[in-house]
Amino acid sequence: MTELIQIGNFQIPPAELVPLLKRYQMLPGLLRELAIDRGIAEVECSNEEQITALKQFYDRYQLTDEDRLGQWLNLYGLDRQHLSDIAIRNFKIDKFKRETWGGKLESYFLKRKGQLDRAIYSLIRTSDLGIAQEIYFRSIEGEQPFEEIARQYSQGAESKTGGLVGPVELSIPHPAISQLITTQPLGQICRPVQLEQWYVIIRPEQIIPAQLDEPMRQRLIDELFQTWVQEQMQLSNIP
Repeated sequence: MTELIQIGNFQIPPAELVPLLKRYQMLPGLLRELAIDRGIAEVECSNEEQITALKQFYDRYQLTDEDRLGQWLNLYGLDRQHLSDIAIRNFKIDKFKRETWGGKLESYFLKRKGQLDRAIYSLIRTSDLGIAQEIYFRSIEGEQPFEEIARQYSQGAESKTGGLVGPVELSIPHPAISQLITTQPLGQICRPVQLEQWYVIIRPEQIIPAQLDEPMRQRLIDELFQTWVQEQMQLSNIP
């Protein structure tokens, strides 16, 4: 008699488990977590750290009393030991991140800073070259405020804001726009540039330098961790 795997009210033959994971596109997620487990296998977690891990987990999911805890456990089909294992694993992952990349964040930040800096700029775009040239000359000659021209002629969502865009990280706009923003003097209107079907006119307004504060540190360390995970999956021939 074939032994069945019990999941909730369902019984699944072991041979069908992997095909089901593939069918529901869950196999890459499982293999990703297995790669992480292999990476954190040597990370130690003291008794004090385990207590901290549980507290952080309870705080994160607002498990403030026995009723809420019981509901959460029932929702995910877990018991207290499973919860403790999950909390400690999460703590080990965070510790692994800090130990592996905590000392490299400054250099990585400097490498990424050009993309992390934010910009505020004004934009007008039109699909008509003749209109773009007319707008440009009217703007530089001061015949009409840039904001009014943007509201009247720009064919994108920026028309609703008088052409004003941002602040946005410099990695978000089209690379040609980001180059114009960072190479032209603030407040200077750039000549029309063709980007695909559009002719765009840019006026850089403000550059806001990125800061290596705590939220940025967490973002970058997560970024490095995700890159590492992808590399581990590729090395393991994991799809």
